[in-house]
Amino acid sequence: MEKKIHHPIIRTVYLYLFALVGLVLLIIGLVRFVDMGLKAYVFTKAEDEERLYDLKPPTPYELMEVVRIKDNSELSREQKDAIERWLGDYDEWVERSENFDAVTARRHRNASTNLSMILIGLPLFFYHWRIIQRETKKKKKNY
Repeated sequence: MEKKIHHPIIRTVYLYLFALVGLVLLIIGLVRFVDMGLKAYVFTKAEDEERLYDLKPPTPYELMEVVRIKDNSELSREQKDAIERWLGDYDEWVERSENFDAVTARRHRNASTNLSMILIGLPLFFYHWRIIQRETKKKKKNY
């Protein structure tokens, strides 16, 4: 019967590596949450440039052209109905986009990512660190 080969160095490297990965995830998630809070409450002008890009553009020339030709007598009933549906869809889009805040949506996405890093990193770190501490105590007891 062969004796099982035990590699304590590999186990130690694994435990410290995964404890480090958990700690890094935890730190990144927390730092990004602090960054979000600072931008929201202290440095409130930090996201103004992004809000500028979110403003509704002026009415495109093509829209004015479509509105002008929708009552054209040369168009069939189906074409006029299609134009009416398109204009209705456009109006709905304009209404929805006026109520949309890109900065808030980005903050929510970032908060979700940050929270997931913390929720993964915290148990990963504590689980592996607890094993390291237990094994260290056991080694100290044996010496």
